[in-house]
Amino acid sequence: MTDLFVISISTPIKIGIYEDTKLIKTVSSEEKTSDSLPKLFNEILKNYTIDSIYFINGPGSFMAIKASYIFLKTLSIIKGYPLFASDGFAFNNNQPIKAHGTSYFMKENGKIYTVKLDRQKSHISFDLPETLDKSLFHQECEPLYILPAV
Repeated sequence: MTDLFVISISTPIKIGIYEDTKLIKTVSSEEKTSDSLPKLFNEILKNYTIDSIYFINGPGSFMAIKASYIFLKTLSIIKGYPLFASDGFAFNNNQPIKAHGTSYFMKENGKIYTVKLDRQKSHISFDLPETLDKSLFHQECEPLYILPAV
């Protein structure tokens, strides 16, 4: 079984290619999500037969979340790939995720919310795990938008 795991809510965009849940290859791009996903998938689909796609559906950059969801959902419908999603906290050691300005998304006790932090956090990276834990994902793939009160 060949599965893909897409992390596109931050730069660089990372895609892990997994055989029987083990990471066999990583591809990445510094380009915008809308520019890089078609290019990366074009190369991946030439070389691999995909069984399913996993991705982070938020929180993070609203444009990246939208572009990823539309691209991956369309690919799922056209090619028949099962699509699974998870929030990003499982892949950055539950660290704050940049929202905007000095606001960050946090997750505690299963609840995601925004907080203002006095100083900006250094860039927290998202990591592709060596083994894909499918239990962290679900079939509810709609974008995870967490908006602060205005």
